[in-house]
Amino acid sequence: MLAIFKKELRSYFLNAIGYVYLGVFLAVSALLCCYTTLGSGTYDTSNYFSFISIIFIILIPLLTMRLFAEEKKLRTEQLLLTSPVSIGGMVIGKFLAAFTLFAIGILISLVNFVPLMIYANLDVVNDAYASSVGPVASMIFSNMLGLLLLGAAFIAVGMFISSLTENQLAAAIVTVAIIATMLLLNLVNTYVENYAVRFVISWVCFLSRFAPFQSGIFDPSALLYFFSITGVFLFLTARVYDKRRWG
Repeated sequence: MLAIFKKELRSYFLNAIGYVYLGVFLAVSALLCCYTTLGSGTYDTSNYFSFISIIFIILIPLLTMRLFAEEKKLRTEQLLLTSPVSIGGMVIGKFLAAFTLFAIGILISLVNFVPLMIYANLDVVNDAYASSVGPVASMIFSNMLGLLLLGAAFIAVGMFISSLTENQLAAAIVTVAIIATMLLLNLVNTYVENYAVRFVISWVCFLSRFAPFQSGIFDPSALLYFFSITGVFLFLTARVYDKRRWG
């Protein structure tokens, strides 16, 4: 598993996908931070993280489209299937490589909030808002945790799609469509009158599950939901390759 992890993480930067992903994400996140918080003169970061979660619809497929599709295209899939690494180890190794790059981007983007914390600290010094620093830091931490969970689920979904095809573009497009649907499904509730249907849609929608973290609330049910989605899609990916190994 460790060998697969190192190989995949290295390949992101050998193929420049890692640089493109980090460059685009950090540039967009900096612009969004300036627009939604610093430019608006507010400590409220909910809009920033809402926009960030939406841009992952496009960015996450960059990380996942090649994970398995490229193996099929280059005809190196059989090497993976006949290697001494278990199917589960292979899947988890690839997942951790993509998630590590994702997490690196999230952690670097914390730099965007340095000016916000400085302003909050100045408010404390000037006794304008004596409780600014704590709530701002807590809100940022909560949202970052939510993003990491959201990203893990997105990556697991993208990996499963990549395992089904050798066409990277097709894998990216299908992943975009599925993630967008799961993230924005709650918008359909506006047009649904039946309460039971609205409840199910809200329960399934990623954005609804991410909402508590945006409010600074640690929701155990949301944590379990994201872990479950991640686990289910990793399991499905492993089953795809388990079937190919013995099929």
